[in-house]
Amino acid sequence: MSLVQSDLLPFILHLADAAEAAISQHDPRSIEIIDKGRAGFDPVTAADRAAETAIRALIREHYPDHGIIGEEFGRERIDADHVWVIDPIDGTRAFITGMPVWGILIALMEHGRSVLGLNSQPLLAERFVGNGQHAVRIDRYGERQLCTRRITDLGQARVLVSSAIVRDVDMLARTERLARHVRMLDYTANCYSVALLAEGLVDIVIGFGGFEIYDIAAHVPIVAGAGGIVTALDGSDALSANTMIASSNRALHRLALEVLADERS
Repeated sequence: MSLVQSDLLPFILHLADAAEAAISQHDPRSIEIIDKGRAGFDPVTAADRAAETAIRALIREHYPDHGIIGEEFGRERIDADHVWVIDPIDGTRAFITGMPVWGILIALMEHGRSVLGLNSQPLLAERFVGNGQHAVRIDRYGERQLCTRRITDLGQARVLVSSAIVRDVDMLARTERLARHVRMLDYTANCYSVALLAEGLVDIVIGFGGFEIYDIAAHVPIVAGAGGIVTALDGSDALSANTMIASSNRALHRLALEVLADERS
């Protein structure tokens, strides 16, 4: 039996509880902000580091043979069969400006595949969890199954794109080309947008701008569990890329990739 089948849902929720508790000790209005200097303003705070520290401590306590990849404190034992991938605050810019769309992303990799993912939205009191086969939303009202929209007409699609894409002239041109084929396209994508896709409210989410595995790994099993798909913008494995496109179904995904394809290739 795989590790994921042994019911790790309570543990990954426990990790989110610990991270949220650590973050809650820090006021974004007065917290010190350090610019890591990657891709323009790239902030990190004591809240990011406290959350990752809390998550790592619990993993080491309960699963000492597991590996860890975290945004703030790097990699350890990454050749292990099971590796946890942590983005303690995805959207630190949103966190420090009080916008309620930052999240805690935690994933479990099993033999190189992302098999369990959690996207926790603390200010909204919503959590999204998936294992590639099923995905659920957990909030104050209880738990319910997630299911993506099933439209296959690109002309009906609702698309959210990371605003970072405007820094790349070629990718911006491709995205503008996609905008001419869809119902709606806004440059407002964030980690919550991918959860909205799993909920059936958005059809395509495009992430761009120096993505790392911890920006992507948690989304893969959530979106797949709700019926969708996540790849890189060239259609390859998203976990090995620095871009991401999530779609509500494979047919729509294929159409979007065709429009986004570089016309010079």
